[in-house]
Amino acid sequence: MAVPSAMAFPRMNRRRFVQGLVSSAAATWAGSGLLAQSGGERPAPAQGATVLNPRGRVPVSLIIDDSTCLVNLNRFAMPQFNDTFAGANPVYQRDWRDWPVEIPDAFVREFGEWAATNSVKGKYSIVPYPACVGRLDRGLPGWSQAELRDSLEVVRKVMLPNWDIHPEMITHTRVIDLSTGQPFADTSPRFMENWEWTTGRSVDEIAQYLGYALRILRDVGLPCEGITTPGGFGNRALPQLSQASLEAVRDVFHAEVPHYFRHVIDEGTDSVAPRVENAQGLGGTDPRCVVSLIACTGDWTGGWDNTEPVGADRFITADGQAGRLVEVIQRSEPALLLAHWTGVYWNGQKRGLHIFQEVVRRMHQRFDHLHWMKLSELARYAAARELTLIRADDSRVQLQAPFACPEFTLRIPRRSGSAPTLVGAEHRELREVNRPLDLGPNSWHQDAANLTVCFSLPRGTSELRWG
Repeated sequence: MAVPSAMAFPRMNRRRFVQGLVSSAAATWAGSGLLAQSGGERPAPAQGATVLNPRGRVPVSLIIDDSTCLVNLNRFAMPQFNDTFAGANPVYQRDWRDWPVEIPDAFVREFGEWAATNSVKGKYSIVPYPACVGRLDRGLPGWSQAELRDSLEVVRKVMLPNWDIHPEMITHTRVIDLSTGQPFADTSPRFMENWEWTTGRSVDEIAQYLGYALRILRDVGLPCEGITTPGGFGNRALPQLSQASLEAVRDVFHAEVPHYFRHVIDEGTDSVAPRVENAQGLGGTDPRCVVSLIACTGDWTGGWDNTEPVGADRFITADGQAGRLVEVIQRSEPALLLAHWTGVYWNGQKRGLHIFQEVVRRMHQRFDHLHWMKLSELARYAAARELTLIRADDSRVQLQAPFACPEFTLRIPRRSGSAPTLVGAEHRELREVNRPLDLGPNSWHQDAANLTVCFSLPRGTSELRWG
């Protein structure tokens, strides 16, 4: 939910955080005057092999913020934001009373079925205690318990197969006192999730807050491997947010590769590749890291507050030759599109949905090498790509991987001899394909100069062998 305020950072919306990448064994990221996150441990650089994108394609994903069960979040959030700034910000004085209370399950089903038909995957937030209306594990005033159970079941059946579920903190508005389960009486920015609460907080304090949100979703049967931040949550506590995300998601869901969505870079040439942070224990029995996923577009579909949409052309033009997605895809970086559920529904007019349907049509018409992935899949691939030790010689490629990874794809100089074999816990022959676009799990392709291999990378030690 893009929440402008007098307290926003210069040239930033609530998410935008443009920063450079420094690659080293103890990598850190810094920029815009904000604090830096630690990359943590790194193996020695790969020798004799290059890790490509999965299947040699460009990953794409759709990030949906501000979604939850039944509650139309912006209707209930708008007056709370207006109270916080005492009516001084006109953004929060729109006619929210005319907006619907509910985003119906029929729309969730319509969206989810369209996405599945078009191979679209991504992340779908479920705010656990949306705008303080009610907790999903205890009840939503205004809806029956049966309606809430049915809504959760739609999420499980329609969304879970192709979408990661994230909490977007607890309420997306007021901060909850964890000792009482109730909002703090203070409604200033200091006690709003979107603004200043994280400033000055420790890793433990933030992790406890994230864990509270995660446990609500766990208790209603929704698994999570990551979190999404609401508004400016974590803006001035980025190192603490990164470590807290790692600890909370591992603690509640035992996720092997936790991830979080916080940043948007929607213009320019700065990298939008995932950032693998706080890596440690790579050579031991308990490796760990957290991955920051970065959206490459703004929300140009109507936004969280049902403003006039920018439209499909900002993503990709009708001829497929221009637009932010074209820029990112052509440099082979993951293209993560951003939207807000309230704008996708757009008060029943579905303006955001119609824009995305056109964007996806244009993307598939323009490009034949896209690979739709969930954020958890992108995070795992990024971790394997950054943290696997790789050594290649004329007869084999040795791999030491802290994390298993499907569709791991390597390019090495052309080899002579028999087909490659993956040797790990078991021997696996790989099949040859005629074109790079035909690469899939456990296959390989060879051209005049290079051999490209796509395989399920096992955790621990393995080898690709020839002859």
